[in-house]
Amino acid sequence: MKLLGKGPVFTLDKEGAAIGRARWEGDTLAELTIDPAWRGRGYGSYFLKELLRRRGGFDREKATCFLAPAPAAPAARALLQKFGFAPAGPGTWCRRRVPDLSAVAFCHEFLAARLRPGGLYLDATCGNGHDTLFLCRLAGEGGRVLGLDIQPAAVEATNRRLAAAGYGAVGRALCRDHRDLLSVVAPGTADCVVFNFGWLPGADHTVHSAAATTLPALEAALAALKPGGVLAAVLYSGKVIGEGEKQAALRFFESLPLARYTVLVCRFANWADTAPLPCFVLKRAGC
Repeated sequence: MKLLGKGPVFTLDKEGAAIGRARWEGDTLAELTIDPAWRGRGYGSYFLKELLRRRGGFDREKATCFLAPAPAAPAARALLQKFGFAPAGPGTWCRRRVPDLSAVAFCHEFLAARLRPGGLYLDATCGNGHDTLFLCRLAGEGGRVLGLDIQPAAVEATNRRLAAAGYGAVGRALCRDHRDLLSVVAPGTADCVVFNFGWLPGADHTVHSAAATTLPALEAALAALKPGGVLAAVLYSGKVIGEGEKQAALRFFESLPLARYTVLVCRFANWADTAPLPCFVLKRAGC
């Protein structure tokens, strides 16, 4: 069983026979039918799930909104309800999903509310480049973004991601230790420095950041920030990574003088103690 079609029209194929048809009009699922001979066997559920999946309807990091005509038959209503559709006005049903809130997503929302295009942004732990790309989108064509990582595979993955998204002229990744970020930017020039500690997703989890390098990197990042700049860091702990880096970073943040910095540590109160911890340091103007 498979879906056939790439445009607005899809068919559900079973052993060479078309047993279902669907048609999109923009984000509206204008038509969804299953051959009466094949109803009541789960094919409708499979068909609708695959249609939504192909449009990002189950992506945990993507906001989606799909519409459908109000179904008349009870079975059709039950099918739409099974996948999150609900009445949304006369003759219309809607399925709306927003991204799950995560520590990284929270950091992105915070930074997007404070940063403006045209700045100098650093991703001090670029990994596979997701944060670097996010910063490039904020910086825009007039901005500049640098990503740093000690692992060549991470640097290569980040540069590929930026090039594929059309931001190769805005940002680039370098193979550098984050402790050495002042070798690529002058003190007092960065609008933002981002850290997403831990390990490289998809790589060896025994290779991860540690307090011995994290604390000098945080100190360098604060020196790199211009007055009014912001440092964002996501801290991790757990069985593999332990608590050392997280606790050392928290002690460092707590020791920063109030006259020069405002520090926010944002805990998810009903998550596990090992949940990622988003932290922000705002460098006061005139410092």
